[in-house]
Amino acid sequence: MNNNINHITKLLGDHFNGDPWIDITILGELKKLSAKQAAYKPDGFNSVWEITNHMIAWRKALTRRVMNKPVKYSDDNFFREVKDRSARAWKKTIEDFKKSQNDITAFLKKQDDTLLETVSPTSGYTYYELVMAILLHDAYHTGQIVLLKKLMNI
Repeated sequence: MNNNINHITKLLGDHFNGDPWIDITILGELKKLSAKQAAYKPDGFNSVWEITNHMIAWRKALTRRVMNKPVKYSDDNFFREVKDRSARAWKKTIEDFKKSQNDITAFLKKQDDTLLETVSPTSGYTYYELVMAILLHDAYHTGQIVLLKKLMNI
């Protein structure tokens, strides 16, 4: 395969807070929201805040899997009600999200390209598949965040 760590790290960075082909970034969308807006939860939907926490949890889970550490699946799929809806708590959530990005990219930058074709013994997927799963998962939920913002007329 013609995949390499540098290319994947660039894609992750572009979609997080760089210059992606879709013209929006995850962090760019989140930083535009107040805590009140992030906590907005229309009937039948998760809030942006809940989605963000879910994304952080899966990023941590996938990072652990890439590091050959088993991850127990959560029955709630890491969607949990936000208890503290203060501006300070929303700022911390954004910081936690940035940390998850830094953790992923710092790990990848220490690796060589052979890692990508290695099958993880804890998941059965290649490391390439696990890292790309983060990118795909983030893109999916970024779309949901954009839709929720439209519901709020933002």
